[in-house]
Amino acid sequence: MNGRKLLAGAAVLAVAGVSVSSAVRDATLAPPPIVDHGPVRLVAFDSCDNALTELRRAMSPYVSAYGLGGNNLLFAEGMATDSSAGVAQKSTPDSRSATPPTQQQEHSTTNVHEQGVDEPDIVKTDGKRVVSIADGKLRVVDVARKTITGFVDLGERRASQLLVSGDRALVVTENPVPIMEKMLPPDRPYAPASGTELVLVDLKEQKEIGSLKTDGFYLDARQIGGTARVVVRSQPRMPWVYPDMTINEAGSLRRNKEILQSEPITSWLPRYELNQNGAKSSGTLVDCANVSHPAVHSATSMLTVLTFELSGQLGTGQPVSIVADGDTVYGTDRNLYIADDHRLLPELPSKPPVQRPITTAIHQFDISQAGPPKHVASGDVGGTLLNQYSLSEHDGILRVATTTGTETRCCWRMPTDIVPQQQQQPPSESFVTTLRRDGGKLTQVGQVGGLGKGERIYSVRFIGKMGYVVTFRQTDPLYTLDLSDPRQPRVTGELKINGFSAYLHPAGDGKLIGVGQEATDQGRATGTQVSLFDVSNPASPQRLAQYHLPDSSSEAQFDPHAFLYWPQDGTLVIPVSTHRTSYEVSSRVLRVEGNQLRETGKIVEPSSRNHGGGARRTIVIGDQLWSISNAGVQINARNGLAQQAWLPF
Repeated sequence: MNGRKLLAGAAVLAVAGVSVSSAVRDATLAPPPIVDHGPVRLVAFDSCDNALTELRRAMSPYVSAYGLGGNNLLFAEGMATDSSAGVAQKSTPDSRSATPPTQQQEHSTTNVHEQGVDEPDIVKTDGKRVVSIADGKLRVVDVARKTITGFVDLGERRASQLLVSGDRALVVTENPVPIMEKMLPPDRPYAPASGTELVLVDLKEQKEIGSLKTDGFYLDARQIGGTARVVVRSQPRMPWVYPDMTINEAGSLRRNKEILQSEPITSWLPRYELNQNGAKSSGTLVDCANVSHPAVHSATSMLTVLTFELSGQLGTGQPVSIVADGDTVYGTDRNLYIADDHRLLPELPSKPPVQRPITTAIHQFDISQAGPPKHVASGDVGGTLLNQYSLSEHDGILRVATTTGTETRCCWRMPTDIVPQQQQQPPSESFVTTLRRDGGKLTQVGQVGGLGKGERIYSVRFIGKMGYVVTFRQTDPLYTLDLSDPRQPRVTGELKINGFSAYLHPAGDGKLIGVGQEATDQGRATGTQVSLFDVSNPASPQRLAQYHLPDSSSEAQFDPHAFLYWPQDGTLVIPVSTHRTSYEVSSRVLRVEGNQLRETGKIVEPSSRNHGGGARRTIVIGDQLWSISNAGVQINARNGLAQQAWLPF
């Protein structure tokens, strides 16, 4: 969820259900007030007729002369959620044993949050081949022969994420996907809609064997064994009208209210087009009677979880849908969680932006059995999440780290100099809340607050019964938390240093690695920083060593899939972009040796010397480091970093 996207442009916002101008200002046209947060218990519609009635009622207060909402801008953070991940590990009882499991294989894998739960990335390897979509095209490299042996033509589609099981790959393409005209009502003008296309590829035969288009935005995915679950977010498709030379705001508002009451149920439900075995099919992805909804919702967004057995046919993914928004996905080997902080909810029209408490709804799905997930519980906490690392399940307890404070919804994390000047906002504060499933509810067990008042969370890591939270504004407090008693979580220690860590990684023996930015006393970032922390004594965390590269940044700060730590010999690799005298992208290779961090060198690929390229991912295979970029694959010796091969794409 790091970074933010400004959604603008009438065409895009009309599809997304967001207004493109100021809403109607005539108070006589204002809809009745409605709360935008409340109970999140999910219930199913008992019929399509009742579903349509409920969806129209829930959306009605948000309809304006410009479609939906009252803002002309929407900052949507993490539209495709930050799938940042950490080393595969199991929960451990205390900080001293916070050590990643011994990796018996001779190759590294994708840096993931939970052991046994794979996450989509741009590079995958089984030690014998490397599958890459770093440049948007799928290629297979034979490790033994050090040659590119496969290429799968995806046409004009650009791959963005990848999951692999055996000889099957599930590729996510996120470019605009036209939903075919035949899928639209006969009286509806044809217009391409942004969407997600999932492509199933046979790596052995090097060919596409199926594709599924949906008109939703890809959110995230998780894979356990050969089963992949993909979460997409879709919006209703409404033919809104807008004020122009032929209709004023009042007339446009009246027409849009009529449109809402005349639209069929299919306008809310996501659509699909399946191409499989040479045959095409299309239609509504999910039946309305199988859609669940919270007690309070806006009917402006729908989440759908798709389940695929990668060894079989693609199909339509056995969809499970809820009328809710979402921006964070977290999964264990038994549960899938989807969190919604309501930031994408449209403002009520005819009203100025209001101060309202921000809460995050969390929906828990049971994925312990084969087949589609089953919703089992929902709950909510105050504040907003940073990313999936803000969530962690341990011994049946869900730990959640949030930053609270009353925010203007459109302006969460906007620079202070462009936030609309309104009433004084209370200072932000961060909390860790523990939740337990009680029937169909996630209920609060305990909570500890007071973390980083006036600051926000920059990184979180839960390891066994311990938690680590970094907040930042000018300095970097690293808080250690004892979560052994979920009824009384407590802060045990605090370390204040300049700069911040945007990602925390367990390094064994009670140590943590932090990747982020060094900063001045005034909080100005000065360049990439790698820190080695000793947290073996939770009451007194210490920084043992620091590596600082001025005037630089690293992709690993916001996507830890770019982070490599090989515990067998302490090798640590991150991609770094430097811009002091000239721009250069390199892979900085460090080594953790006891209480020290030592730089052993850097890897610069041939193309980046002239074209500003640079590796996106580095993996360990045997005694080699394989660095994969948009331009090719470079192979270097792990000891000494001598170049052994360069395979240009």
